[in-house]
This record gives sequence, structure tokens and C-alpha cells, in this order.
Amino acid sequence: MFFTRRPAAIGAAPADSTPCPHRRRLLKGMAGVATLAAMPDMAHALSRSGSSARALAFKHMHTGEQLSLVYRIGDSYVPEGLSRLARLMRDFRTGDVHPIDPALLDTLWQVQANLRTSSPFDIISAYRSPKTNTMLRGRSAHTGVAKDSMHLYGRAIDIRLPGVALADVRDAALELKRGGVGYYADSGFVHLDTGRVRRW
Repeated sequence: MFFTRRPAAIGAAPADSTPCPHRRRLLKGMAGVATLAAMPDMAHALSRSGSSARALAFKHMHTGEQLSLVYRIGDSYVPEGLSRLARLMRDFRTGDVHPIDPALLDTLWQVQANLRTSSPFDIISAYRSPKTNTMLRGRSAHTGVAKDSMHLYGRAIDIRLPGVALADVRDAALELKRGGVGYYADSGFVHLDTGRVRRW
């Protein structure tokens, strides 16, 4: 918890209607605590870690699910955070869940930090089961779906960042020189993976 004791008379009406800067700061701080309290894992991790925590937020465009959490503290990944992210990033067609490469999460975090935005990532696709991958490849000869896709191993994600131009997301990822970066302007997403450095 952020408070070890409850301040007295919180919410009591002031003696006059003159705004009190101290009261405004207190209420603003309490609002922040209430927001974090709605995300208990994040609140607990942040209270223990300070500025060494890495947090990410997502919205899955196919399931509507949203998730905000701390996935790494210092040099250590948070097991529960990784588990919850694997669930969110499951194959939404089959329900199959697969671990997500933590290095992919670090790439997302760095892209977001370099773009100076806190907008949640929109997830178009993350883990893809062999069944789904085969189905997508069979749609046409030019689907762009690789037979041995990084999505099969939890090492790829297709995303966009609301409020940020797609080309800027691509460029921020390319600057990192970490794995593959695919730019799909017509479909409205950027592909990131933890394979060899390449672009398309």
C-alpha cells in the first residue's frame, strides 16, 4: 500500500469554498492510488520496485480484452504477469495459449518509451497455433503467412498504437535493430518479432 495510515477527515467539507492546494494534491494522489488499486498486480509491483518496473497495456482487437500490468522489475520478469500476457495473447480462434517471448515484451516497451506515449497497444495477432497458421496460409497463395511463422512460437505480434502514425511505430521499431519489423500499411498494423534483424 502507498499509505500506512488513513489521513483524518478525508472528504470533509472545507470551512470555506476557497480551493486548498494541499487538498487538491491529496485528492489527486488518492485518485492515482485508486486507479492503481483497480490493477492490484501493478500497484503491488510498483510499490515494491519504484522506477525499475516495466509496465505494458494492451487491448485485443478481436476479443475486446484489456490488460495493464507490470511484466518486469529490474532484471527479473514477473511470472504472474507473463502468464496473464500469454492468456491475453492466445490464439483467439482456437483458445490455445503459449508462452510469449519476454524479449518481445521488452521490444514493445522500448518502442513505446521511444515514442513517448502511454497508449495501450492494439493487438491484431500474437500467438498463432499450427492449426490457425495452416488455415491462414491456405486462404491464398499470397497471404504473406510464413510456414514457420514466428507467431507459432510466441515470438511475434502484430500491433498498432492509437494516436501514433503507423509509420512512426515502424520507424521506432527499426531503430532498435532487434528482430523483424513488417509494415502493413493497407492492413493497419506493424509486425514485430524476435527473429533475426530484417524488414519488409
